[in-house]
Amino acid sequence: MSTDGFTTCLWFDGQAEEAAHFYVSVFKNSGVGSVTRYTEAGPGPAGSVVTVEFTANGQKFVALNGGPEFRFSEAVSFQITCADQEEVDYYWTRLTEGGGEEGPCGWLKDRFGLSWQVTPQRLIDMIRDPDQEKAARATRAMLKSRKFDIAELERAYAGK
Repeated sequence: MSTDGFTTCLWFDGQAEEAAHFYVSVFKNSGVGSVTRYTEAGPGPAGSVVTVEFTANGQKFVALNGGPEFRFSEAVSFQITCADQEEVDYYWTRLTEGGGEEGPCGWLKDRFGLSWQVTPQRLIDMIRDPDQEKAARATRAMLKSRKFDIAELERAYAGK
């Protein structure tokens, strides 16, 4: 039995190494590990990248150049819980740069098509409030948002 826990494998079409370096540049506690390359046995061109092991925010990943058969979808996303507006802005800007797409309710796709939820902890606290009216106002504001503006969410939560 493995003692390493588990590793998330991300499937790319020739962009594994670029993606690994990108994610390492965005998150703290990150680094690129070993890179495996095809040999003359194939099936890819000899010397081209098969996999790249990397850590992002302390989590283990393998980026795999698996080909064009599979694409990312919103069925799987990574949630980043942010302490403040500065963190929301940082992750939103970094993850959408270079061709990423903004989505509704704090969701975005990065330039590789991977989905992310950039969510302030304060919003989570507001939505969980036992005062159902306050929680409902925060939820309605959330549903109208793209990138979250914590001050705007706070105003809605307070009924202003």
